[in-house]
Amino acid sequence: MTTFSRLHKIALLSLGAVGGSLAYYTIGKSEKKFDVQNSWTVNYTPSVKWEKNWDCREPQSIVKLSSPTKPEDENRYNEQIEKAKSKAIRHLILIRHGQYNVDGTTDKERVLTDLGRIQADLTGKRLASLDVKWDLLVRSTMTRAQETASIIAKHLPQDLQIKDCQLLEEGAPIPPEPPVGHWAPEPKQFFQDGARIEAAFRRYFHRAPPDQTKDSFTILVCHANVIRFFVCKALQFPPEGWLRISLNHGSITWVSILPNGNVVLRALSDTGHMDPKHITSRRPKKLSKRRLNQTSQQ
Repeated sequence: MTTFSRLHKIALLSLGAVGGSLAYYTIGKSEKKFDVQNSWTVNYTPSVKWEKNWDCREPQSIVKLSSPTKPEDENRYNEQIEKAKSKAIRHLILIRHGQYNVDGTTDKERVLTDLGRIQADLTGKRLASLDVKWDLLVRSTMTRAQETASIIAKHLPQDLQIKDCQLLEEGAPIPPEPPVGHWAPEPKQFFQDGARIEAAFRRYFHRAPPDQTKDSFTILVCHANVIRFFVCKALQFPPEGWLRISLNHGSITWVSILPNGNVVLRALSDTGHMDPKHITSRRPKKLSKRRLNQTSQQ
């Protein structure tokens, strides 16, 4: 018991000293000598290196230097590199739609519940309070995303540009790992949805163009599977791990793409602007037929 207590104290003190970094301990036979080393000081090699040209916009991949014979050629090349560099940050705010009626047989019947409307309204107020200049709002063409975006837009400037995008519709991006038994789409669905969602990622996830001088803020109102896949892709995490992430209805996920191509996840499934009673992530209780008919006609 004495030995365990001593080792426990050593571990606590060591973890505090390295600020949470991974550490391992070498304990001598006498238990009086021990050595603590950070993992990154011991021949550390990253398992996966960051791909700088993930969006095919790295200046060196755009501007080619063809065997310069004069100093002027190299100077011209360097000038072109500078012109091709991004100068601003692209902020992508990904909003999951509010809670909706999952028992609807068609998309038009899968409308927001009363709680889903409250969630969308609270999210709209939260976005308005951020006091940033919104450049664009893009919404999935599915009913629940359209409704959510419309409610959010009421709190944002009236001149905000709003676009619809079928690429952002819900789907099955890639077979998840580990697999889940209660959800197993046909391989054909992964083949079709995966290509579409990948196309959506390429459309919206990239560093700012060189002529963009100010940071931009784009809102994407879409779906859980799409957002989770986007996050994994943007951070260059294994994309098949997307289903390990849980997202709340009406939640805010904030991704920033820096001028050098690095990506920062600033928020994931943030619902701090909601009371606990308003926070949900899974299917709601079944709506009555009367309520469903009333909601569909609105």
